[in-house]
Amino acid sequence: MLSRTLQLLASRSCANASRAFSALPEAVADPFARSGEAVRLSYAAGSPILLKLPDRQWGPSLSLSTHEVEDIAGETPDRVAVVRNVFCADSGEVMTLAQTVAAICNNTVAVASELASPANRLVLDEYQRSKDGSYHLTNMATDMFRMMRHEGLRVSLVPDVMAATTGVYNGSRGAQKGLRQSTNEVLMVAPTAFGFNAETAEDNSFMHASKDSTQEDNAAVPHRRQVLREFAGLHHQLTDVAGVNVSLFQHSQDHRTPDACFPNNWFSTHPAGEGAGNLQESTLVLYPMKAPSRRRERRPDILDIIRKRGYGRMLDYSAEEENRKYFEGTGALVIDRINGVAYVALSERADRGLAEQWAADMGYRDLVTFHSRDSEDKIVYHTNVMMAIGTDVAVVCSESVHDDKERQHLLARLSAAHSIVDISKAQMGHLCGNVLELEDGRGLPVFAMSSQAYQAFTEDQRRQLRKHVAELHHAPIDTIEHIGGGGVRCALAELF
Repeated sequence: MLSRTLQLLASRSCANASRAFSALPEAVADPFARSGEAVRLSYAAGSPILLKLPDRQWGPSLSLSTHEVEDIAGETPDRVAVVRNVFCADSGEVMTLAQTVAAICNNTVAVASELASPANRLVLDEYQRSKDGSYHLTNMATDMFRMMRHEGLRVSLVPDVMAATTGVYNGSRGAQKGLRQSTNEVLMVAPTAFGFNAETAEDNSFMHASKDSTQEDNAAVPHRRQVLREFAGLHHQLTDVAGVNVSLFQHSQDHRTPDACFPNNWFSTHPAGEGAGNLQESTLVLYPMKAPSRRRERRPDILDIIRKRGYGRMLDYSAEEENRKYFEGTGALVIDRINGVAYVALSERADRGLAEQWAADMGYRDLVTFHSRDSEDKIVYHTNVMMAIGTDVAVVCSESVHDDKERQHLLARLSAAHSIVDISKAQMGHLCGNVLELEDGRGLPVFAMSSQAYQAFTEDQRRQLRKHVAELHHAPIDTIEHIGGGGVRCALAELF
């Protein structure tokens, strides 16, 4: 049968499944495409088979015949979902299923990244098999990504779907091992008592004092009102637009923590299996902070909420503050959670010995250390302002690493698993390196960044980022960046 010729079998070794998977054709010529396509995304009970009917559909049918389904799928499953390209012109070229989606393992599918754009969205008309064998419409025009999430499937966005089935992409390889780089949950602290911090300004060249920085009355400080408006806009962009889950705290003047809106520096969380599978149990880590005001950010009420998530162990390096050794969390660390590689730009806030201890304690197999300098030849205070790592793409300011051997090693290690967007020192100054990959409400990878950073990326760089993520979410937080010296990534502490 022609449909069975179309449906090729690809055996895959998966973390949770040893069965062969029904994958998509390697190439579909026009005659095949007109005869329909089918793909089973999962062998979970009741999971639907995706169908592309021989003729383009302009809307759902109330029913499908048993013969119609069997001729395309080669079987008669309980559920099917017909794919429609709803925003493609009537004379436009419609993508084949082979170009669209492929099973990687029993709970993960590779999907073409361009389909994450609203203009390229695919919808599914869902059908249930009835007692008489025919299929009746149950839901129409369901967003494909939302249906996949509802079915418990993880999506790996890739530039080339067929290449993903061969393990070319980092995210696809990680998915087969049950590993992930990003999360849908973050902790944030609203800047309700935000201010210029003279302590941290000593070695943070990104900070700038404002004319009202010395005022203590919160209601009388104009920049705080502006900062809160900016932060509210960022919170809206993350929660209402991107669908990120945010655990939100506040701080007061009594806390004496002007930098509290940057919580990622004093703690980090890690799921079991992180670091190429070497981390044996979920872990909460506390870090030694250089400035006394930043040590006060380790509030018992926040820690109680974090601990309640049930981490198997806690590593507390904060006692190193007495030895004047500092290692400021995912400010000092930029980590490849899938492959177990930690990147650290050494500085007063990133001690080499503590970096080595962290890597050993967390089961990370590789530690890449180097020195980074800004456009004024000052030491970059945190690694996360000069680089960021997503599932399949990394942003780095390689020109800030002056030592040739260090720079070559950094780029070689990054390029082993990631496409690289190399930014200039000027772009680093606009906090293009201070971005973070998250999962949106559909389970898709997205980048969160400030509008300043978004606008400083070139169009080609934004295009390269979008090959690997569904969206670049941004909000203007200019005042926070100017006075606080940190961007969006600094404001987000990931919760795994």
